[in-house]
Amino acid sequence: MALKAGDKAPLFTLYAADTKEVSLNDYAGRNVVILFFPLAFTGVCTTELCTMRDALADFNNLDTDVLAISVDSVFTLAKFKELEKLNFPLLSDFNKEISRQYGSLYDTFVMGMEGVSKRSAFIVDREGIIRYAEVLDSAGDLPNFAAIKETLQTL
Repeated sequence: MALKAGDKAPLFTLYAADTKEVSLNDYAGRNVVILFFPLAFTGVCTTELCTMRDALADFNNLDTDVLAISVDSVFTLAKFKELEKLNFPLLSDFNKEISRQYGSLYDTFVMGMEGVSKRSAFIVDREGIIRYAEVLDSAGDLPNFAAIKETLQTL
């Protein structure tokens, strides 16, 4: 079941591309945009994360941090982060637990792949409450970045 605005955000601890653990609790007292994305090195995922990279200062000015999560391994994410010069943590949900908790997991993706993160965007406020939730069924769609910024401006 997908989470919705007003729900308490499930806590998590995942390994980042630099192999360090990152917890949602690390961001207590700050707003966080959590982006789930299907697979590193794919066209739309690269566009999405590079868009966020280029706009990160705007989000930071709104007292907001960004975390991006996929089922890729930390090693794949490290190379992706390096090549695209991504300036926010990429987290590996290799075991698919967090994607499932957030209702952001395809049963079957392209080419018969099972258990791939759905492209999704969540805003978790300073108190750990979800204030924006967008789970996209089509991996070809991008999150509504304008709506995300508008929501952040109200927090």
